[in-house]
Amino acid sequence: MLVAAAVCPCPPLLVPEVAAGAAPELDAARAACTDAMGVLAAARPDRLVVVGPGDGPGPEVFPPGTPGSFRGFGVDTDVCLGPEAGARTGRTGRELPYGLAVGAWLLGRTGWAEVPVEGVGVGESLPAGRCVDLGREVVAGGGRVALLVLGDASACRTLKAPGYLDERAAPFDAEVGRALGTADVAALAVMDVVRARELKASGRAPWQVLAGAAEGAGLAGELLYEDAPYGVGYVVAAWS
Repeated sequence: MLVAAAVCPCPPLLVPEVAAGAAPELDAARAACTDAMGVLAAARPDRLVVVGPGDGPGPEVFPPGTPGSFRGFGVDTDVCLGPEAGARTGRTGRELPYGLAVGAWLLGRTGWAEVPVEGVGVGESLPAGRCVDLGREVVAGGGRVALLVLGDASACRTLKAPGYLDERAAPFDAEVGRALGTADVAALAVMDVVRARELKASGRAPWQVLAGAAEGAGLAGELLYEDAPYGVGYVVAAWS
């Protein structure tokens, strides 16, 4: 069953080396992510699954030890999924998508070495029902499961945002923050896929995986951070 979840944004700018001189602007978001990771550790899960935006529709599974990198952003920063560095690298030849790489960075930053870690990538075209079913499958194997869920809200909050200004973005993000902050599984499960895609919300599919995994778990949510630096909605929440 699902015993805890941490919901975090996944911009590569969360990594200080990538953000460089702008790094202090996301210090509050990083601190909130650290707090959310603490909730995962306190739940003492048997298994941790990192769910984030994938390069394709997915779902695509990434085993423990899968490497990731931020070299595409001009920095010499590498990560791996969990503590088993290099354990599976030679077998798959794949690297983590950037969203999951941010998750791996968060795990390394907080010294996560408690339990086995695997990743699942899901893309914007994966239907809502399939995302919810996937969440149920993730927790169906038994044991105490925790999720680290990565994804951003809309990218259309300001004129300089990646998706330009869209007046629908702020209300959309407000509902996302409310649903994640209150562990409203039902609201997440029926999130509008088309609206999320139009507003460039990369977190829609991962959040709906969380909704499926959390069905019947009785978890309570806490909103730890909500803001829109750079015109992109970032939300941090903890479920326990």
